[in-house]
Amino acid sequence: MSAFLDSMLARAKDDLQTIVLPEGDDERTLQAAERILAEGVANLVILGDAAAIEASPYALDDARIVDVRTAEERAEFAAALYELRRHKGLTPEQAEALMDDVLYFGVMMVKQGLADGMVAGACHATGDVLRPSLQILKTAPGVKLVSSFFVMCVPDCDLGAHGTFLFSDCGLEVQPDSEKLAHIAVNSAKSWETLMGEEARVALLSHSTHGSAKNADAAKVVEATEIARELAPHLALDGELQLDAAIIGSVGASKAPGSPVAGRANVLVFPDLDAGNIGYKLVQRLARAEAYGPVTQGIAAPVNDLSRGCSADDIVGVIAITCVQAQAKAAE
Repeated sequence: MSAFLDSMLARAKDDLQTIVLPEGDDERTLQAAERILAEGVANLVILGDAAAIEASPYALDDARIVDVRTAEERAEFAAALYELRRHKGLTPEQAEALMDDVLYFGVMMVKQGLADGMVAGACHATGDVLRPSLQILKTAPGVKLVSSFFVMCVPDCDLGAHGTFLFSDCGLEVQPDSEKLAHIAVNSAKSWETLMGEEARVALLSHSTHGSAKNADAAKVVEATEIARELAPHLALDGELQLDAAIIGSVGASKAPGSPVAGRANVLVFPDLDAGNIGYKLVQRLARAEAYGPVTQGIAAPVNDLSRGCSADDIVGVIAITCVQAQAKAAE
């Protein structure tokens, strides 16, 4: 287990948050829940068939088990959802029917203050997890888009923050334009500082470094860097930078002398989803890095989407991260 995950678990225990897990019919979720409860990481609400969950072999006595079909909050949530979405044409009957959907019910728990965050996606597609989150919770104040990141922990590595990096966006924005890329960079820096408690050094990545190539793709990253500097002039941020210039000191000094981040970047912003998704998987598989995510950023409350190929340990990690995000939101 990485020092990063140790830190997330320890911080989660310091100020317990309530996390709703809508996928109580998934065995990995129940395995993770047992560990979270045993280690005192979070308070949990698990949604699903109450009888089946209680009959499982996992020690879940300290969790609140909710069957959405019979939940006492069902009518209240349906009425609140109707008020939130009536301007979009939602009817009371449709709002009531949506309370059968564990993802909508889980997000309503967060909206109504009965949970501080939600973790789902072990058996649901990303779109299914994010749709109710954006419809009900919406984006955080001042945030223009929702994006995602992975925390990558590379063993035996002295680059980044002792081998730890934030990679973004690896899961949501397919072809961000320069303005979206700038917002992803600024939001990623905030996420890094929330989770790591240290200064973000942000590199906007490209196949070009400071004008070494002239084409539309490189120009997009140059423009994104300029916009990001206007949005957050206090940030240590630079682009466009090739990967080696961003993280290797000698290469950064040669290719980008005077850069505030070259050779020292800990937040790597990829130009599109192809690059980000391929990049994190290369590092995960070839460098045997631990990859925590995709973690969402920009939603008004912490809702995180799991990979459908996740393990119980992965779920534990994302729950801990969600707790730390919820702590930061409460402190705002």
